Amino acid sequence: MAQDISFNVRNNNGDPVQVSAWRFEGASGGPKVHLQAGVHADEIAGMLVLHRLMQRLAVAEAAGQLKGTVTVVPQANPLGIGQFRQGRILGRFHDATGHNFNRGFDQSAAMEQPSTNVQAWQKQLVHLAAPADVVLDLHTDDEALPYIYVHRSFWPRGRELAAAMKMDVAIIWDDGGDGSFEETIIAPWLREGTTQGRMAATLELRGQGDVNDRFAEQDADGLYAWLCRYGVIDEAMPAAEWPVEVKDMAQMETILAPQPGVLIFEKNLGDVVEQGQRFARILRRPGDPSSEVVLVAEQTGRMVTRYRDRLIPQGAVVAKFTGSQESRNWSGGLLDPN
Repeated sequence: MAQDISFNVRNNNGDPVQVSAWRFEGASGGPKVHLQAGVHADEIAGMLVLHRLMQRLAVAEAAGQLKGTVTVVPQANPLGIGQFRQGRILGRFHDATGHNFNRGFDQSAAMEQPSTNVQAWQKQLVHLAAPADVVLDLHTDDEALPYIYVHRSFWPRGRELAAAMKMDVAIIWDDGGDGSFEETIIAPWLREGTTQGRMAATLELRGQGDVNDRFAEQDADGLYAWLCRYGVIDEAMPAAEWPVEVKDMAQMETILAPQPGVLIFEKNLGDVVEQGQRFARILRRPGDPSSEVVLVAEQTGRMVTRYRDRLIPQGAVVAKFTGSQESRNWSGGLLDPN
């Protein structure tokens, strides 16, 4: 039976709120795995995936098939999950401080006495995950194809994970600098040269509206099969076959909204758009045809993400595309700077 290892943090009122976590114990000496979802509290899909996966892990544990330890945190962020304004969850940023919940983990983890509730929560989450050999952080985008975000040190060995999860795209990164959870966890591995036999990745499970039993079952099955292949569960699983488009992060094209207005997409997720071809338009003042701006692709590539709402503010990310060469807008850092 899984051990309850939940812990409490303080919300803005100083009241304790719980981070629910469970540990499935198998044979000693096997791989240590940390799985979590909902660091950005409005990214719900991974919560249901881990909920389903835990049921399978419980069966494997009871049957004596676990060869390692699996820690599962299916809803990692109780600070963000309670933030609602006008009926909508504000889960990416801490409402009181504006802190992006997935930024600054490195600074928080290094603090002897964190000064904010967010920093205290981040420090405890890093402490929980730090002993693991495998760390998978489940996220979702606005509207998106499923894709994996992984440091170059774990590629091409991460291809089997991407295939098991039926990820359409793998984005390979080298330098971050913003203290995301994944970056903070792997920093000592990179510094000490101990990445061999380890794995860390961020799994983007489609879009925020893609929360249903069919996708959750598919993704839970993929994670379970990969854990078997990795040697965490003693069960034979065939290697997955799935075409994964691999791109350096510098080759990704991010298109920002040049003006606010009604957003009309003319291309769908997964479509290949030729360089200079229109894919969307933004109507700033309905009734005024001259206020419409047409958006075109910077280079030929596949549409990986789209803005979910159809009224967009200026400067928001309209879409992201794969490319075949480095983007002229690339300036380093991570895919989403905010």
